[in-house]
Amino acid sequence: MVSDGSTSYPTAHTTTIQNPRLRLLNALKKDEKPMMTFMAIPSVRHAQIVALTGLDGIIIDCEHGHIGDDAMHQSVAAISALGVSPIIRIRGPLPDIIKRALDTGAHGIMVPQINTAEEAEAVVRYSKFPPQGLRGQGSAFPAIGHGLTTPEYMQSANQTILTMVQIETAEGLKNVDAIAAVPGVDVVFIGPNDLAQSILGYVPAKGDEPEFTKALEDIVAAARKHGKWVARLSNNGELAKEHKKTFDSLAITGDTKAIQNWYIAELEVARS
Repeated sequence: MVSDGSTSYPTAHTTTIQNPRLRLLNALKKDEKPMMTFMAIPSVRHAQIVALTGLDGIIIDCEHGHIGDDAMHQSVAAISALGVSPIIRIRGPLPDIIKRALDTGAHGIMVPQINTAEEAEAVVRYSKFPPQGLRGQGSAFPAIGHGLTTPEYMQSANQTILTMVQIETAEGLKNVDAIAAVPGVDVVFIGPNDLAQSILGYVPAKGDEPEFTKALEDIVAAARKHGKWVARLSNNGELAKEHKKTFDSLAITGDTKAIQNWYIAELEVARS
């Protein structure tokens, strides 16, 4: 049965646990509009360089990025060691993928293309240890990323790990109210490009299409109604500054696009 959104256990929104290592969660709880980016390139040094830019969180992109299992573990370790929150965007909502991602010590997961409340409930179920969920325990690694012992991690993980679900399809949009109501869903994240492709038939959206604008408004309204944080991708700093008026957190583009854009702009100047 789909939940009404109430919960009898602490979540990331209601936890009283204080852990200074959890930079993204702490910034969200203080309404500081934390900034993130997507990272698609596998390298410890690359992860460190991105983490030293002032970001609050880095989304390690295991869905579309060139990130394998080794790079996922190494990136989480590098990013968390520098006081930034590593979030892993996983390939999909399968239990083994969720478990593998969280066993790196990630501070949260982002799950793409969530279309129904039942899918969101399954994500939460496999993201949390018993009695709230079915996540298995057997690794010494996750506690390291949180700066804790394993027993301390086991006591805190259910209420401090951020569970983010992406709304990026027409079906997800239709069911967004029920998805946002699911207990344990902490952040509703808009994937604007896939959402535009799904409801408009093209990308990128111009931004002023009535159907697209209403879709964004409906997603934000559902998140607010059920007391969830809402975030989105922003293509640059100027757009992120504008989006801060509506959203709790922004992901400013990604590493591949940032590198390309810098070189294109600087070469244009150099050759002019």
